[in-house]
Amino acid sequence: MLENLWLYREFIFSCVKRDFKSRYTGSILGVLWSVFQPLAMILVYTLIFSQVMKSKLAGMETVPFAYSIYLCAGVLTWGMFQEMLFGCVNVFLANANLMKKVSFPRICLPAITVCNGFLNFIIGFMLFCVFMVLIGKFPWSASPMLFVVLTVQILFTVGMGIGLGVLNVFFRDIGQMLNVVLQFWFWFTPVVYPLSIIPERFAWLMNLNPMYHIISAYQSIFVYHQMPNLMGLLGVLGVSLILTAWSLHLYRKHVGELVDEL
Repeated sequence: MLENLWLYREFIFSCVKRDFKSRYTGSILGVLWSVFQPLAMILVYTLIFSQVMKSKLAGMETVPFAYSIYLCAGVLTWGMFQEMLFGCVNVFLANANLMKKVSFPRICLPAITVCNGFLNFIIGFMLFCVFMVLIGKFPWSASPMLFVVLTVQILFTVGMGIGLGVLNVFFRDIGQMLNVVLQFWFWFTPVVYPLSIIPERFAWLMNLNPMYHIISAYQSIFVYHQMPNLMGLLGVLGVSLILTAWSLHLYRKHVGELVDEL
């Protein structure tokens, strides 16, 4: 399977390039919108939550942009997770015509979706890093851990997304149900609120949420300049490997039936 991805790398690259360009076709500013949109988000969060609302994190009262950094780290991370997951779950249905007309390894389609999601994320993430450098709060010492956290997040998302994408071809309710699940999942994850506001008797439930460990890892690095909870990340890595093995098994078993069901 990895060999197929390598052999068709030019096809994947061209599809990613085409999708990125087509997103801004017809607009005057073109690809500059990919910069303006995340930049606007960072500026709005900084203005509203750090200046107007004066929101503070416990123990970070002396840091003027602490809550904005906390919020941006969580929202950017969740945004990539949601985009990649939705894309993988719907990728076979969305490309039904292509699958019926062109012969190529179907695993290329989730790879294209993941690359598109990562490209969108990395633009906003780099702007966020520039913002952190400009305000003198970039976590230089803990920054190497970002690559580890990012790898775990992508593996977790892909492991879940490909399996659900295959099932979604046969059971179309999965795609609809995912919309509802992700709404609850978002508010069950400390993206816009700190963990400290949750009563202690319920805080242990967060350990069952893989996205809590991933997002809190980013927040630990960017807000507190600390190493993330490695035990939590190892747990997510274990779940990710199990999900990936399940998804690939499901894909191999039903790849021949996908086109017939579309």
